[in-house]
Amino acid sequence: MKFALFTGMSGTTWDEVLGFWQHCDRTGWDAACVTDHFMPNTADRVGDTLECWTALAALAARTERLRVGTIVSGNTYRHPALLAKMAANVDIISGGRLICGMGAGWQENEHRAYGMDFYTTRERLERLDEACRVLKALWTEARASYKGRFYRLDDAPLMPKPVQKPQILRSAVMVLGFADDRAGVERIQQSYMKRMGADLAKARDTVLAGSVGEIRDKLGKLQAAGVGMLFIPTFLLPTDGRGALDRFMADIAPSFRS
Repeated sequence: MKFALFTGMSGTTWDEVLGFWQHCDRTGWDAACVTDHFMPNTADRVGDTLECWTALAALAARTERLRVGTIVSGNTYRHPALLAKMAANVDIISGGRLICGMGAGWQENEHRAYGMDFYTTRERLERLDEACRVLKALWTEARASYKGRFYRLDDAPLMPKPVQKPQILRSAVMVLGFADDRAGVERIQQSYMKRMGADLAKARDTVLAGSVGEIRDKLGKLQAAGVGMLFIPTFLLPTDGRGALDRFMADIAPSFRS
């Protein structure tokens, strides 16, 4: 199993993100990804938010070993042909370390604020399916042609090609927290529920909390289910979560390395 982080890009600075990623690059994490938003998801919409792909290009150049990418890049934000070119460049800059995670788009207030069509859930998913076909065609074919309902390519080149060939990655996202007793686990679950608006069942399923042994047991079940990479969101950790992450890499991750 591989272990990865994803970093929220709101309420932070470039120096904070870069320093954190370089720390993770040195301490054994396999990958790190950024979120893709233009503003905070809050009622007042106030707060700094770093743009996903431009930050990612710089992070690719300033790290050495980590795979780098998007936890998901919102398909409604960019035409997939443009994204294919951007992603190919980042893969080249990183020496073949890019993870290009794709999503249908979900933050409606963001679409409204910037004048982007939000579409229905069904159409967003259909557009995502076509976008993935466009990406694969441009990355793998000398000249790509595609005629879909939403996107078209007409003998379109994409050069240079990315270093990697497209592949599917099966992953899971869980919130990390160490606790010495049941009360500590419940506090972590309650914090997650408050932050994410989740119910208790969701919290129990998503929060990776407890003693080292309990966390290992839960990870073992994920590994048995075929999960190849675990993502931990850093914006749900304490203000400086490096201690918990370093402990995870020292006490838990080695048991699951292939």
